[in-house]
Amino acid sequence: MKSAYQIIHKPVITEKGLGIKENQNTLVFQVAPKATKTEIKQAVQSIFKVKVRSVRTANYPGKERRRGKFTGYRPDWKKAFVRLKSGEKMPEYAQNL
Repeated sequence: MKSAYQIIHKPVITEKGLGIKENQNTLVFQVAPKATKTEIKQAVQSIFKVKVRSVRTANYPGKERRRGKFTGYRPDWKKAFVRLKSGEKMPEYAQNL
């Protein structure tokens, strides 16, 4: 079984991600591509000590990138939208933006 830090790679800090964090009580993370919703839920609960209401995931294919005449692809990745139960304190991971 993977540890919580192997499942959750990093928070997605974008304008949209910070907006739903404030308005919808939802956190956005980049997670391991093979992680399940149950594993993501348990990982967030153990790292941040909060109760999770629901988890939604989305898979993103890697984009093509070029360096002169050489082409390649960025890796595929998975995004998780983790909604917290009402009354839970929102963890702060993007304070200095």
